[in-house]
Amino acid sequence: MSGEDREESGSLRPPDAPRLDPRPVYRPEVDPASANAFGRPGGVEGSFARAGETRDDAPKVKVGAPDPVLAEAFGRPPGAVDTIERAPETAAEVEHEDDTPADPWRDPESGVMLGGPGVGGTAQAHPPAPKLNAREVLFGEKVAPRALFGLAGIALVIGLVGGLLAVFVTADRGSLTSQRVTLSQSGGDDELAQSDVAQVADAVLPAVVSIQVAVGEQGSTGSGVVIDGAGYIVTNNHVISAAATAPDGGKIQVIFSDGTKTDAQIVGRDTKTDLAVLKVSADNLTVAELGKSADIQVGEDVVAVGSPLGLSKTVTRGIVSAVHRPMRLSGAGSDTQAVIDAVQTDAAINHGNSGGPLVDDEGRVIGINTAMLSESGGSVGLGFAIPIDDVTKVAQTLIRDGVMHHPVIGVNARTVVNDVTSGAEVANVTQGGPAAQAGIVERDVIVKVGDRSVSGADELVVAVNDQKMGEPVNVQLVREGRLVDVTVTPISD
Repeated sequence: MSGEDREESGSLRPPDAPRLDPRPVYRPEVDPASANAFGRPGGVEGSFARAGETRDDAPKVKVGAPDPVLAEAFGRPPGAVDTIERAPETAAEVEHEDDTPADPWRDPESGVMLGGPGVGGTAQAHPPAPKLNAREVLFGEKVAPRALFGLAGIALVIGLVGGLLAVFVTADRGSLTSQRVTLSQSGGDDELAQSDVAQVADAVLPAVVSIQVAVGEQGSTGSGVVIDGAGYIVTNNHVISAAATAPDGGKIQVIFSDGTKTDAQIVGRDTKTDLAVLKVSADNLTVAELGKSADIQVGEDVVAVGSPLGLSKTVTRGIVSAVHRPMRLSGAGSDTQAVIDAVQTDAAINHGNSGGPLVDDEGRVIGINTAMLSESGGSVGLGFAIPIDDVTKVAQTLIRDGVMHHPVIGVNARTVVNDVTSGAEVANVTQGGPAAQAGIVERDVIVKVGDRSVSGADELVVAVNDQKMGEPVNVQLVREGRLVDVTVTPISD
């Protein structure tokens, strides 16, 4: 195998690959500025001269005699020909100079010693000088001793005054406590008028009680208000219904504003109005002043008093935000099934306010706080109270008879709202009842009872409760698109 074949076999280049001619060397163009800076001098064609060569066209430099001052300062010493370096010392010369003292600047092992002066001659001796005192140093004997003592005294007084001032100004600055701070308070002025809410609270709080109910190991808290000096207290039925319906009975205790606690008995209760009356044995009771429902106005200031969340003697303030608000009351743990014609307020009402009074700005009770409307369970400014006229009528009847009866007309209804009308649509009629005797049938829509308009089933209950048993009342209804008036005489439930 020839060398060419071996080269071809040891290479990765295919045997039939074309061979390319070498590319010409690329020489970039040189700009005139670079050529002028780095090019050959004018008239030179070849390369620069090498070392040892001379050029006839090279410029001749003439060197003149040095300046005499520079020659004396930097020239060779007298007698030196080629260099200013010293000649090497021979061993004999070094041994001959052992008698000379060692040069401490050249011998790192030499000790400290005193040498002769750099310039020959004898130092001139000076006569001894007297010592100077402080007055001569500071004032040059220009201040008398008496004046000097006076200045020293003034300086001492200034220093003492400055030190005392600094101590007074910076005293207790570095400490968090101070003995010089005295806090002031204002108040107790008899001329300052008491606020309306404070006056109402002072008048009503002694008549408001907390009610504790215990059934076995279970307990609850509510509120109540004293309505008669004989020991009668009105509250909500749902506050005490657990004790009233417990098989083994329960214990009810009343706590007055002064902390006195006593047992209470149930006089009577009404599940259809969510009211109950208790009686305690106590003397010198403060009795709340009862108002009238006709005096209640939307927007007037009111105060809710009670024991919300178990916190006794709590006062919250608001306004009457609506009246004649039908509100259905029921709930677990209570046998209350009521529809009240409520007074609505934005005064904060929470669990435990139930049974406590809603009071106007004159300190008169205008309702019994009963319910709140909240999706979260907390107070959101929608509280409801039983109007005081209903409270008075039910409480008076329970105190006298121990039981409360209500008028009924013998219908069950549901709320209906459509393009034709809105009201209480009769779902069924009690056979032989007042409504059946008056000719009311199913699917009739009752829109008015007496003087009160009816917009739903709850308002029908309220409107009927306002009537007197045994007295006829006009009932207006819509039947097949026509208004029909009938006369109904409510009876007792």
